[in-house]
Amino acid sequence: MIMGKIFSINYSKLKGVPKTQVRTAVLVKNYGIKDDAHAGTALRQVSLLPMESVRGQIETARTRNAAVEIRPGIYAENITTEGIDLAALKLGDRLRAGRTAVLQISKIGKECHKHCAIYHQVGDCIMPREGIFAEVLEGGEIAVGDPVRVADGKDEG
Repeated sequence: MIMGKIFSINYSKLKGVPKTQVRTAVLVKNYGIKDDAHAGTALRQVSLLPMESVRGQIETARTRNAAVEIRPGIYAENITTEGIDLAALKLGDRLRAGRTAVLQISKIGKECHKHCAIYHQVGDCIMPREGIFAEVLEGGEIAVGDPVRVADGKDEG
């Protein structure tokens, strides 16, 4: 499927902490989410993770009786999507989010230098495998429930 929606927008002022869910955010061109701790880095301005993967981790945590609450933002992703196959995207692909924002996929997966608290409590962390990163080509406000779709050649910014 090439169209989905924003399930959750997640933000934090500090690195190394789970992000807080917010209803809306502003994507700033060549930067990321306004005031987010992870914004401004070259290839990793915005991080995305599919809610379908988060749900799988909830089930894994439940079967292992992990005490951690698995929810959107716990992996420090900025945007949790639903209904779009992020794993099918390639470097350079573009996404439209909300009415005006355009993101370009810049990194797939991430290095996990030391296992996070989620990994230690659940025995797995999906962000290194299933998270993707994007640069903001065109900014704009995004909101929970907004569409996210793969941009085609006719509407690329």
